[in-house]
Amino acid sequence: MYIVSDILIRTAFEGLRDSMSEIITVKDLVEVYSDGTKAIQRISFDVDEGQFFGFLGPNGAGKSTTIKVLTTLLRKTSGAVTVAGYDLDKDPKEIRKLIGVQSQETVVDGDLTGKENMILQGNLHQMRGRSLEERVDELLKLVELSDVAKKRAAFYSGGMKKRLDLASALVHRPKLLFLDEPTTGLDPQSRATMWTYLGKLNKDEGITIFLTTQYMEEADKLCRQVSIIDRGQIVASGSPSELKQEIGADAITLSFAEDDERNGGAKAKARELLAAIPGVGNIVDSDSGMTVYAKDASSMIVDIVRAFDANQLHLSSINLSRPSLDDVFLKHTGHRIRTEELVKPPSGMRFRRGRR
Repeated sequence: MYIVSDILIRTAFEGLRDSMSEIITVKDLVEVYSDGTKAIQRISFDVDEGQFFGFLGPNGAGKSTTIKVLTTLLRKTSGAVTVAGYDLDKDPKEIRKLIGVQSQETVVDGDLTGKENMILQGNLHQMRGRSLEERVDELLKLVELSDVAKKRAAFYSGGMKKRLDLASALVHRPKLLFLDEPTTGLDPQSRATMWTYLGKLNKDEGITIFLTTQYMEEADKLCRQVSIIDRGQIVASGSPSELKQEIGADAITLSFAEDDERNGGAKAKARELLAAIPGVGNIVDSDSGMTVYAKDASSMIVDIVRAFDANQLHLSSINLSRPSLDDVFLKHTGHRIRTEELVKPPSGMRFRRGRR
């Protein structure tokens, strides 16, 4: 009886999964700038309708370039892309009717009030009258800006402008929402508030969300599926839990003292010492030291410190953690994501013109 039940459950689940329609399909997408820079190198992925999908990677990895291609702002070099069943090359106007976009740069007119900004956005989508007013009021309430709706946006804080920008992207009830690093530059409290809004949009309204981010915690908290991109190539895909299970061990992160770090032989000696400790698994070099993976990592920390002290290798820090998406990224790329200054797109970028 239990065997039959398991089979029925598995069959039902697989049938549900197969019935999910793909709202984005990308196959062998390539983007080469006019200066020869290969921004995207033959990437392929799918996004199911209703999904909260994360595109995770460091600055310059190709995230923003990909989102510009999918939102018809940048002409792809080659590959096949469909959005909501429409071919990217043949039906860009139809795609633009169905999507909402929040870019990295906040697009808010400071001379207009918050409500006027949103009404203007609605007018651009041929929305008028009472239905537009009701939609604007609904969204202002969602992002908690009703009390300042009649104030000029120039006097809004950075977090308030981000929330207004998000609400403006939702005025026309898009089927698919693209968010390009929407929380970059926000303080932790504002970032957490934005996460709450985005979770509600996906869960309560069923909006498919395509999120690019460089924040591991953001992708882990919000996204049900993630693709990790680095240097224009997708290096891993799956749910956050699946990707972390790939590691199969806890992580011990070691950072060397400055004198030892400058010594080119420090890492080689450390690797030799670590390999001799029973139970040590994969050892990966990082920019500031190395990361060691082991199933019973907590019991090894004392042995590691003793071995290093006995051989005059000095640690500046040693940390134990459960597997994270950062560990997944390190495993596949050999380095960790750094959330640094945003890089500007190359001057050779070719944008679509005269088609909006």
